[in-house]
Amino acid sequence: MKVGGFTFIRNAIVYDYPIVEAITSILPLCDEMVVAVGNSDDDTMALIQSIPSDKIRIIETVWDDSLREGGRVLAQETDKAFHALSADVDWAFYIQGDEVMHEKYIEEVRAAMKRYKDDKAVEGLLFDYQHFYGSYDYVGESYRWYRREIRVVRNDKRIYSYRDAQGFRKEGNQKLQVKRINASIYHYGWVKMPKAMALKQRSFNKYWHDDQWIEQHVMQAEEFDYSEVDALQPFKGTHPAVMRNRIQAINWKFDRGLSANHLSLKDKVKRIIEKLTGWRPGEYRNYRII
Repeated sequence: MKVGGFTFIRNAIVYDYPIVEAITSILPLCDEMVVAVGNSDDDTMALIQSIPSDKIRIIETVWDDSLREGGRVLAQETDKAFHALSADVDWAFYIQGDEVMHEKYIEEVRAAMKRYKDDKAVEGLLFDYQHFYGSYDYVGESYRWYRREIRVVRNDKRIYSYRDAQGFRKEGNQKLQVKRINASIYHYGWVKMPKAMALKQRSFNKYWHDDQWIEQHVMQAEEFDYSEVDALQPFKGTHPAVMRNRIQAINWKFDRGLSANHLSLKDKVKRIIEKLTGWRPGEYRNYRII
């Protein structure tokens, strides 16, 4: 069995992405790792080159900044990395620049890859998600956070990154058939220095909206206001070992009492239904669990 990892990144330093940690977290599972490094305004290329691994293969890309609808450019960059994987790769492990896998899941993921390697009905593996917000001590509790997504797919070039690169589909706009596994991805996209988060919000909205929309809807504040969130809960687990230095270096304070949680009536009803039945009403699923 051969496993290839793939990801894309641009301006990792400016926007404070944990891309080194993301890549390092899945390297033990990978025989090769393709990193598509986009044209950047900082030393992102040197940062990726500094990772001490001969598994990593860098491809240089130029982002199409004219794509300003639905985050399509992110999917385009994902596909560039995916298509650069070697032809003899069996499974392709996708990790985004603000995602990290805990080392405790390595053997579970490896076992699942081996278990389903020759079962062609299984086109991908589905991971649970932990979405951190504001600090490394809180995770999102409301229904605006997606709870699962595909992160391992077959090396089948009929598969492509879907919409804004959150998930995948296959030619003909078909949802992938996947197996849910007992492993989680830790999403740190909403844990950045407030200044870096404000910069990211202003920049990344350009891949979804025009300048007029951004002017009307995106605040031009120096620092991002983390207080505007509906519901959080304390994180009671441990973080991946590769995140230790980043967590220790945190230099801002986010302190939010849980009494500030305010789920809508609709979400409260959803929660009751989910607890009783295990079904989450209205959940978006870009996959078919088999």
